[in-house]
Amino acid sequence: MADSSKKMSLMGLTTLVTVNMMGSGIILLPTSMAQLGAISLLSWLVTAVGSMAIAYCFSQCGIYCPRSGGLSAYTEEAHAKSGFFLCSYLYFLSLGIANVAVAISAVGYMTAFVPWLGSGAIPLFIGTVGLLWLTTVANFGGPSITGKIGTITVWGVIIPVAGLSIIGWYWFRADVLIAAWNPNNLPISEAISKAIPLTLWAFLGMESAAQASDAVEDPKRNVPLACLFGTLGAAVVYILSTTVIQGMIPNAELANSSAPFALVYAHMFNPTVGNIVMALAVMACVGSLLGWQFTLAQTAKMTADQGMFPKFFSRVSTRDAPIIGMLVCGVLQTLMALSTISPNASEQFGKLVSLAAVTNLIPYVTAATGLLVMMYKARVSKGIYTRNTSLLLIAVAYSLYALYACGKDAVFGGLIVLAFGYLLYGFVSIRFVDTPPAAQTSAGSPQL
Repeated sequence: MADSSKKMSLMGLTTLVTVNMMGSGIILLPTSMAQLGAISLLSWLVTAVGSMAIAYCFSQCGIYCPRSGGLSAYTEEAHAKSGFFLCSYLYFLSLGIANVAVAISAVGYMTAFVPWLGSGAIPLFIGTVGLLWLTTVANFGGPSITGKIGTITVWGVIIPVAGLSIIGWYWFRADVLIAAWNPNNLPISEAISKAIPLTLWAFLGMESAAQASDAVEDPKRNVPLACLFGTLGAAVVYILSTTVIQGMIPNAELANSSAPFALVYAHMFNPTVGNIVMALAVMACVGSLLGWQFTLAQTAKMTADQGMFPKFFSRVSTRDAPIIGMLVCGVLQTLMALSTISPNASEQFGKLVSLAAVTNLIPYVTAATGLLVMMYKARVSKGIYTRNTSLLLIAVAYSLYALYACGKDAVFGGLIVLAFGYLLYGFVSIRFVDTPPAAQTSAGSPQL
């Protein structure tokens, strides 16, 4: 029996969840949100409630379905093998798209040091692809090296963002926030809808919160609580930091910035401090990208191990790194960056965020609905079933609203990708037929 003294407490797991979620998703958001105005801050409240419901559902799924496979395994509980494949396939694509967006964020901050990167579409593309391949090759050393680098670099974004949430109010001016409130004169509902993909982007990754249940004290109590508190903690930091920026930097200036947190620290102190924050943000993006590149390759490997992706994704080096899979992922991400090429980092970032949200939200819905079957199998009490189903309905309602808010272009792109996935599964599905046709014929089955 494991020594409970060596297991993670509720406070430790909550901190871990908050840190994991924050990553690099926040660093370019103030610029994108400023293009809608400070009214977009209202979408944080909607997304925080929806994300907490989704995180709670996944924590419950982790308790009732402890086998490996994550979201795909949860989906299979209700939607069979095709659900496992489509969830893995969409999640794999969403991670690839998100990685391109993270690379663009890093390049946006690097333009202060290398101005050429911000001089047009081609330099931005070259910088983005360069970072994607740098972090791909860096992962050849295996998971232990990736993990050690990520635990250090993530603080490059957490310290400036969390710090701003606390000390930034000294420079906050209400009149700046009021002037920035609604420059486009949008209806409140429309402003919230347009900002939903942006705020949801900052919470993507919450599905990883339920994966540490084996190392936690009293997991049935602490995992759901940590998911909720961790998501709430990230939401508080997000809301405070983006609100204080809107009340410090004039909206027009913020909307055109490629490095909003560096800009605000230069405003608070001096350009040198702004440059330090810029360097920290680049470091955090590279570290985050390093980790997500490995997660992308591992997702493909896990699906290949199930016989649903090409076998080359399963091959690993002596250091346990799926190098061939990583190379294929690098090519795929290069094509994604090329297909969304734009001279404006924020514009390209926005396109990718919406598409990443769509391809992530569909697995969220399919995985969450698997909880209904899990609870039925576990014969949970009526009280637990009612509570979990209520939160599941909130999670799915938010997910459907977020899909709508991503816009017709992103949803249309997601639909094409999903339809193509069904075609791919058609070729894969013969591997999971229980009784081969030949065996049926030999047993006396009628033939045409």
